[in-house]
Amino acid sequence: MESAPAETGRPQKYVGSRVKRVEDRRMLLGQSKYLPDLEVPGMVHAAFLRSPHAHAKILSIDTTEAQNLEGVVAIFTGADIAAHTKPLVSVLQRPESVACTKPLLAVDKVRHVGEALAVVIADSRYIAEDAIDLIQVEWEVLPAVTDAEAAIADGAPQLHDDIPNNNIGHIEYTHGDVEKAFAEADHVFSKRLHTHRHMAAPMETRGVLASYDAASGDMTMYSSTQMPHFIRTLLVPVTGLKESQFRVISPEVGGGFGQKCHVFVEEAVIPVASKLIGRPVKWVEDRYENLAASAHAKDVIGELEIAVTKEGKMTAMRARYIGDGGAYSIYPWTSLIDVLPAANTTTGIYDVQNLSYVVDGALTNKCQTGAYRGVGWTPGHTLREVLIDEIAAELGLDPVEFRLMNVIPSEPYVSASGMKYDGGSYRESLELSAKMLDYEGFRTRQKEARAQGRFIGIGFSPFVEPTAWGSHVAKANGFPAEFYDSASIHIEPDGSVVVTNGLQNHGQGHETSLAQVAADHLGVRLEDVRVIEGDTGRAVYGMGTYASRSAVIGGGSIMRAAADVKKKMIQMAAHALEVSPEDIDLYNGVATVKGVPNKSMTVAQIAGMAHFGGAARPAGIEPALTATRSYDPPETYTNGVTAVIVEVDPETGLVEILRCVAVEDCGTVLNPLILDGQVCGALAQGFGGALYEDLIYNEEGQFLSGSLVDFLFPAATEMPAVEIAHIETPSTVTEGGIKGAGEAGTISGAAAIGNAVVDALREFNVKVDQMPIPPNTIREMIRKAQAARD
Repeated sequence: MESAPAETGRPQKYVGSRVKRVEDRRMLLGQSKYLPDLEVPGMVHAAFLRSPHAHAKILSIDTTEAQNLEGVVAIFTGADIAAHTKPLVSVLQRPESVACTKPLLAVDKVRHVGEALAVVIADSRYIAEDAIDLIQVEWEVLPAVTDAEAAIADGAPQLHDDIPNNNIGHIEYTHGDVEKAFAEADHVFSKRLHTHRHMAAPMETRGVLASYDAASGDMTMYSSTQMPHFIRTLLVPVTGLKESQFRVISPEVGGGFGQKCHVFVEEAVIPVASKLIGRPVKWVEDRYENLAASAHAKDVIGELEIAVTKEGKMTAMRARYIGDGGAYSIYPWTSLIDVLPAANTTTGIYDVQNLSYVVDGALTNKCQTGAYRGVGWTPGHTLREVLIDEIAAELGLDPVEFRLMNVIPSEPYVSASGMKYDGGSYRESLELSAKMLDYEGFRTRQKEARAQGRFIGIGFSPFVEPTAWGSHVAKANGFPAEFYDSASIHIEPDGSVVVTNGLQNHGQGHETSLAQVAADHLGVRLEDVRVIEGDTGRAVYGMGTYASRSAVIGGGSIMRAAADVKKKMIQMAAHALEVSPEDIDLYNGVATVKGVPNKSMTVAQIAGMAHFGGAARPAGIEPALTATRSYDPPETYTNGVTAVIVEVDPETGLVEILRCVAVEDCGTVLNPLILDGQVCGALAQGFGGALYEDLIYNEEGQFLSGSLVDFLFPAATEMPAVEIAHIETPSTVTEGGIKGAGEAGTISGAAAIGNAVVDALREFNVKVDQMPIPPNTIREMIRKAQAARD
């Protein structure tokens, strides 16, 4: 990056520079405030009574003994809450989608272990939990269904009377002449792969603190949510509150990863309880509640067929995806949030124009599934990339060369599902990843290692990632929606800058990266820019942060607003300096006449004139240096490759990741330091889904993964050093050429691991048919392969 003159002490441009995160200071000093840290006068605490059964009728609830416990303020059952609220109804605006209704607290029936059916409000959480133990419930246990395929078959136990066959969406799609392509194919390859349910498991669990002011009718709710404005909008019809009197504040959030971009029943019950008792109410989720009753993800059974010519050209794909959505269709995205994105990215980076898919959204007696980093792109991608390695092996082709034979061009391209790719480095990123791992040399080293009794393997996983979830990308993934985001910029009288938007920062470094965008496009210093978000009372409306949308949408709306404000500042400076606006350069907080560096004025002076200059201001220009602009970007897609080298111990099934290469092309890079953190974080979660994470139920629907002893995810000691390379192919359609980069490693990590494990164990002829593949599964893969060979 070219530097500016030494006296400025700053990079020529902030965008693209490795600027250290400005928000880190308060975190390192221990001054960040998370929801569990919050205390308000008069606050009481909530605990929820949760079902021990997977499927049961509630015959009666007796709260008498619990009500008499000292310190209990109130107890509300499902019927009590239903009298003051409406249920959550989740449905997509498309004809195949079936509406699913979820009561805030169960009234007549529970449908999974952990479902809430009563809430206790008490002086302390300890008292509330003690009271929970005193509530008597009479149950009639019903048959449970825990298998997604069985759930949508005739004769299965029905979870909801108004959802036939437990299916919230049967969707079919065809493009091109699929049947002809398969009929004419020289080879047809098929695979079935089950990605097991796992979850975000953020370090900070969910939480809500609500305080109702009876005098004004105002409700203030603190929530560890990723979407403060949008959750307010979604809660208004449920709670009966008005948006103008409902303030939602998202304090520091210790991880979200998509789990916190839904509306959960607790976020409706707690404010309603506060209104009913006239006191602030706080609830913080414990780890069991998070594991059993928040949102699971990615439980998808995928079946894929690929038609291939004898030359190795893929000509058609035919897919079936069944999602296990749990007991309810999550609000607002529905449990189709996994299977529909999987289906619509079936072809990935490959030039295949004949595609058909069938999608089913099954309901079972398990926790609901929802968005988690990479959503259904992960299971769909894993299925395809593992099958592609298998095809290459069957045809005697190198897996990298086979992919290069079928890769799409770098120019804009429309996929068979209708996705409008805006160009990328599909071939270049794959070639670079192979070069970084010395792919040709690796095969020699692999043979040498095998001679020494070591089993090492290599796996490649090239991906395309839909980013900037706005109206257009949502529709491309099968989710009809119309919405936009906004940003507002205001220059204070002293020349400092306040930027607000409707996003939510929970680790992405918005206070730094979006300030970089604003500083560059306004021509001011980074240290003079303050970014405010996460508070509906202080920031303009927006849809929140998830699905790699913040850089593109937040950055784009800031660029638009900055252009308006900068234009006005230049006009005022030109008027004061008696030159044409075209003769003004605005950089580093100083407006200078081109060619006359001593003739200048600072942004602070411009702002002072704007606020207090009176007749000194140019005629016909409104004085306020402020602008609010909105942005709903076109479709944009990031691409890249994750490639790993692993060593497998066939005696124990243990996998060690020896090297990991990540090639990322997310268009214009705002801050490489922050981007690299996103890449590594996503990879950690991708590898977790590949090797460790599995939320397990038994056949009766009992939850067996209720602690972090049972649900494992990788720690720093399990992660390799990640070698990162960036290719910048700016988007041709977005503001500033930005794409997005939040999901890549989670989408691609499992396939890279799976392919590397199979490559390492090639002599055993193992195949991956599920994720994760922990040691016991790898041992079973070897035993099955040996039994088949014998």
